[in-house]
Amino acid sequence: MRLLLFLIIVIPSLEIGVLLLSGRTIGVIPTVLLIIFTGVIGAWLAKKQGIQTIKNAQYQMQNGTIPGEAIVDGLCILIGGIFLLSPGFITDLAGILLLIPVSRNFIKPLFLKIIRKMIDKNQFTIIR
Repeated sequence: MRLLLFLIIVIPSLEIGVLLLSGRTIGVIPTVLLIIFTGVIGAWLAKKQGIQTIKNAQYQMQNGTIPGEAIVDGLCILIGGIFLLSPGFITDLAGILLLIPVSRNFIKPLFLKIIRKMIDKNQFTIIR
Protein backbone atom coordinates (compact mmCIF):
# COMPACT_ATOMS: atom_id res chain seq x y z
CA MET A 1 0.00 0.00 0.00
CA ARG A 2 2.86 2.38 0.80
CA LEU A 3 4.46 1.55 -2.53
CA LEU A 4 1.21 2.37 -4.35
CA LEU A 5 0.95 5.73 -2.58
CA PHE A 6 4.58 6.46 -3.42
CA LEU A 7 3.99 5.61 -7.09
CA ILE A 8 0.83 7.74 -7.23
CA ILE A 9 2.92 10.72 -6.12
CA VAL A 10 6.18 10.06 -7.99
CA ILE A 11 4.98 8.90 -11.43
CA PRO A 12 2.85 11.98 -12.23
CA SER A 13 5.71 14.21 -11.05
CA LEU A 14 8.14 12.42 -13.36
CA GLU A 15 5.60 12.58 -16.21
CA ILE A 16 5.26 16.35 -15.82
CA GLY A 17 9.04 16.72 -15.86
CA VAL A 18 9.41 14.58 -18.99
CA LEU A 19 6.56 16.41 -20.74
CA LEU A 20 8.11 19.80 -19.94
CA LEU A 21 11.51 18.61 -21.15
CA SER A 22 9.97 17.20 -24.32
CA GLY A 23 8.04 20.41 -24.95
CA ARG A 24 11.22 22.41 -24.55
CA THR A 25 13.27 20.02 -26.72
CA ILE A 26 10.98 19.19 -29.66
CA GLY A 27 8.25 21.79 -29.16
CA VAL A 28 4.76 21.80 -27.70
CA ILE A 29 2.83 20.77 -30.84
CA PRO A 30 5.08 17.77 -31.65
CA THR A 31 4.88 16.68 -28.00
CA VAL A 32 1.07 16.81 -28.01
CA LEU A 33 0.93 14.99 -31.37
CA LEU A 34 3.31 12.32 -30.07
CA ILE A 35 1.13 11.77 -26.99
CA ILE A 36 -1.98 11.48 -29.19
CA PHE A 37 -0.16 9.12 -31.58
CA THR A 38 0.99 6.79 -28.80
CA GLY A 39 -2.54 6.79 -27.36
CA VAL A 40 -4.12 5.84 -30.71
CA ILE A 41 -1.52 3.15 -31.45
CA GLY A 42 -1.85 1.85 -27.90
CA ALA A 43 -5.65 1.67 -28.11
CA TRP A 44 -5.41 -0.26 -31.39
CA LEU A 45 -2.82 -2.64 -29.94
CA ALA A 46 -4.81 -3.13 -26.72
CA LYS A 47 -7.95 -3.97 -28.70
CA LYS A 48 -6.08 -6.38 -30.96
CA GLN A 49 -4.29 -8.13 -28.08
CA GLY A 50 -7.44 -8.17 -25.93
CA ILE A 51 -9.54 -9.87 -28.62
CA GLN A 52 -6.77 -12.40 -29.24
CA THR A 53 -6.52 -13.15 -25.51
CA ILE A 54 -10.30 -13.60 -25.17
CA LYS A 55 -10.28 -16.04 -28.10
CA ASN A 56 -7.37 -17.92 -26.54
CA ALA A 57 -9.17 -18.16 -23.18
CA GLN A 58 -12.37 -19.38 -24.87
CA TYR A 59 -10.41 -22.00 -26.79
CA GLN A 60 -8.73 -23.23 -23.61
CA MET A 61 -12.06 -23.44 -21.76
CA GLN A 62 -13.67 -25.33 -24.66
CA ASN A 63 -10.85 -27.87 -24.43
CA GLY A 64 -11.40 -28.27 -20.69
CA THR A 65 -8.27 -26.50 -19.50
CA ILE A 66 -8.06 -23.60 -17.08
CA PRO A 67 -7.04 -20.44 -18.97
CA GLY A 68 -4.55 -19.30 -16.32
CA GLU A 69 -1.98 -17.80 -18.67
CA ALA A 70 -4.70 -16.13 -20.73
CA ILE A 71 -6.04 -14.51 -17.56
CA VAL A 72 -2.60 -13.13 -16.69
CA ASP A 73 -2.25 -11.92 -20.30
CA GLY A 74 -5.63 -10.21 -19.96
CA LEU A 75 -4.53 -8.55 -16.72
CA CYS A 76 -1.35 -7.27 -18.39
CA ILE A 77 -3.36 -5.97 -21.36
CA LEU A 78 -5.86 -4.25 -19.05
CA ILE A 79 -3.12 -2.53 -17.05
CA GLY A 80 -1.26 -1.62 -20.25
CA GLY A 81 -4.43 -0.08 -21.69
CA ILE A 82 -4.99 1.94 -18.52
CA PHE A 83 -1.39 3.19 -18.66
CA LEU A 84 -1.89 4.28 -22.26
CA LEU A 85 -4.99 6.26 -21.33
CA SER A 86 -2.96 8.50 -19.04
CA PRO A 87 -0.98 11.16 -20.89
CA GLY A 88 2.77 10.91 -20.57
CA PHE A 89 5.73 9.11 -22.03
CA ILE A 90 6.68 6.99 -19.00
CA THR A 91 3.23 5.42 -18.63
CA ASP A 92 2.97 5.06 -22.42
CA LEU A 93 6.22 3.12 -22.48
CA ALA A 94 5.07 0.90 -19.60
CA GLY A 95 1.70 0.38 -21.31
CA ILE A 96 3.24 -0.58 -24.64
CA LEU A 97 5.63 -2.99 -22.92
CA LEU A 98 2.62 -4.67 -21.29
CA LEU A 99 0.83 -4.94 -24.64
CA ILE A 100 3.63 -6.43 -26.74
CA PRO A 101 3.61 -10.23 -26.27
CA VAL A 102 7.41 -10.62 -26.29
CA SER A 103 8.00 -8.08 -23.52
CA ARG A 104 4.87 -9.22 -21.67
CA ASN A 105 6.43 -12.68 -21.29
CA PHE A 106 9.18 -11.12 -19.18
CA ILE A 107 6.68 -9.18 -17.04
CA LYS A 108 4.14 -11.98 -16.42
CA PRO A 109 6.33 -13.83 -13.87
CA LEU A 110 6.49 -10.62 -11.82
CA PHE A 111 2.68 -10.36 -11.81
CA LEU A 112 2.38 -14.03 -10.86
CA LYS A 113 4.83 -13.50 -8.00
CA ILE A 114 2.82 -10.51 -6.73
CA ILE A 115 -0.46 -12.45 -7.00
CA ARG A 116 1.09 -15.46 -5.20
CA LYS A 117 2.33 -13.17 -2.42
CA MET A 118 -1.15 -11.62 -2.07
CA ILE A 119 -2.73 -15.09 -1.92
CA ASP A 120 -0.25 -16.19 0.75
CA LYS A 121 -1.10 -13.11 2.86
CA ASN A 122 -4.86 -13.67 2.37
CA GLN A 123 -5.17 -10.35 0.52
CA PHE A 124 -6.50 -12.05 -2.59
CA THR A 125 -9.60 -14.25 -2.63
CA ILE A 126 -10.24 -16.95 -5.20
CA ILE A 127 -13.95 -17.69 -5.65
CA ARG A 128 -14.74 -21.11 -7.06
